[in-house]
Amino acid sequence: MAENNKTIEIDAAGQVLGRLATEVASLLRGKNLVDFAPNKLSGVKVVIKNAEKIRLTGNKIEDKKYQRHTGYIGNLKTKTLKVMIEKPEFVINHAVSGMLPKNRLQKEWMKNLTILKGE
Repeated sequence: MAENNKTIEIDAAGQVLGRLATEVASLLRGKNLVDFAPNKLSGVKVVIKNAEKIRLTGNKIEDKKYQRHTGYIGNLKTKTLKVMIEKPEFVINHAVSGMLPKNRLQKEWMKNLTILKGE
């Protein structure tokens, strides 16, 4: 199944959210490995440290919105990034999952991602 069982630690302090998310998504898929295949798990685990020190560019802190629907009519819940940044693990997790292909392997790749607030 997974031959390349290695752990990569990334320090998120001062890094831009989107650029970090694309790098992590690429590592989780194993695109940097010689034996990359889109239909297999790479076995690489990624640990992100200092999640609360992530950097955002432009006016995203005010303008970016996260939406979810409760399932009832008229219940679309919207929160801004300013409110959601209190949980930086969710914000990074959401960004990385958005950069992965939407298929059966997405859940398995996300299990290999660990996000820590401090060191």
